[in-house]
Amino acid sequence: MKDLIKKLPKAELHLHIEGTFEPELMFEIAKRNNLKIKYSTIDELKAAYDFNNLQEFLDLYYEACNVLITKKDFYDLTYAYLKRAKENNIVHVEIMFDPQTHTERGIKFSTVIEGIHQALIDGEKDFGISYKLIMSFLRHLSEEAAFTTLESAKPYKEIIDAIGLDSSEIGHPPSKFTRVFAEARNQGYFITAHAGEEAPSSYVWEAIKDLKVDRIDHGNKSLEDPNLIKYLAENRIALTVCPLSNLKLKVVNNLNNHPLKTMLDAGLFVTINSDDPAYFGGYLNDNFIQIQGALNLSENEIIQLARNSIEASLLEDKQKKVILDNFKF
Repeated sequence: MKDLIKKLPKAELHLHIEGTFEPELMFEIAKRNNLKIKYSTIDELKAAYDFNNLQEFLDLYYEACNVLITKKDFYDLTYAYLKRAKENNIVHVEIMFDPQTHTERGIKFSTVIEGIHQALIDGEKDFGISYKLIMSFLRHLSEEAAFTTLESAKPYKEIIDAIGLDSSEIGHPPSKFTRVFAEARNQGYFITAHAGEEAPSSYVWEAIKDLKVDRIDHGNKSLEDPNLIKYLAENRIALTVCPLSNLKLKVVNNLNNHPLKTMLDAGLFVTINSDDPAYFGGYLNDNFIQIQGALNLSENEIIQLARNSIEASLLEDKQKKVILDNFKF
């Protein structure tokens, strides 16, 4: 089964580029920028990756981002991920980036996006990995701040494909951002949002009704509501599920209890993704391998999950067909 997983062409649809910041690169960039990390060694930093919840992870995540200063930093971060994506036989990536994480500390929007985008261009050339770029708003900040970020994105509209919503979920429901997402839709963006990771199924409903999302990131708690399950299945709204993230952040206490199999059996349009793999102990193949073992997923289910990732992507239909025609296993 591991060989099958490694051979399958896959798309990754739920990946925070700042969450791919491996400790070795973090120390290298900090040294380059004459900055100090509060952890003395790589092992000490890795030991801090024992999270009890989403917020504990986010605290460390934002602290690590402080060493990212220049376009080269964002380029190196992104290109390092793309090398790993190639190793995981990922043929298409839809990368989320959080500009507010950086602009809030004085880094220019242009520095962030230009560094990331150049790496994506080079990654497509060097590794054959196609890409889309998702700009995410931080939900713990205000809707006004999100509007400012949307305005900053205007010069780069041709290279930003979607708008997302992430960060601390509980206490920051999707409805908080109804107006800014309406404007993003008016500007022609694809819409996605984190919902139903730690917060209840009502957040998923809000993402659907208030933000009018095209895709849901996580969505685990959708299983609380039979009517929501029915709606998601009938409308084929994709869920970008992240098993190792769920385990590391204690959304589930054991992968054997992960809802992925239940989601599949309910007819939901589920994909597997790595979320923030540097912090959560595994890139995309690791997520596939560990969840397959935990839930005893069949070959057909694994192939379907890989196919789902292509079908749920923002690629054009003809591009999807080329990839899916290679699913001869």
